[in-house]
Amino acid sequence: MSSLPSGTVTFLFTDIEGSTKLWEKHPEEMKSALARHDSILKEAVDSNNGQIIKTTGDGIHAVFPTAMDAINAVIEAQHNLETQITNPPIKVRMGIHTGEAEMRDGDFYGGTLNRAARIMSVGHGGQTLISDVTAQLIREHLFENTSLLDLGSHHLKGLLQPEHIYQLKAPDLQKDFPPLNSVPTATN
Repeated sequence: MSSLPSGTVTFLFTDIEGSTKLWEKHPEEMKSALARHDSILKEAVDSNNGQIIKTTGDGIHAVFPTAMDAINAVIEAQHNLETQITNPPIKVRMGIHTGEAEMRDGDFYGGTLNRAARIMSVGHGGQTLISDVTAQLIREHLFENTSLLDLGSHHLKGLLQPEHIYQLKAPDLQKDFPPLNSVPTATN
């Protein structure tokens, strides 16, 4: 692994929605679908200056030196996941958050990662969610026809402070989703 970015960085967490059910219903097809999923995510992260820190079975945790690198990676990844994996079709939810984190032994730790993971966890397959901090950094740099949909403030499991969440909208990507799976009030 080449040297990891440090200071203020952007984290990406991903997860295949309903992967357990997909493995139960399509065990043979899921072997190749998961391999293709892994390849698509690795290519998107690598080609946008990011690094995969670890895989989580059916997702990844990656770090990027800039928020726009992460945005470019998820647009590429979501498009390729949608168009290249059809048997069975898989939907990947993604969450992005920017901040500082402690680095130790080639891994990152701290509240910034917890928030990024929780943002991802309230989304739906095919949806990319972005924290308010990240939204502020990228807003003026988005490509034409790419925008942010304000989803409001949400309480996230285990976190005291709510997060203002945005959905990334880009051409050729799914745009409509059910309400987020956030918790009704703060938890501790």
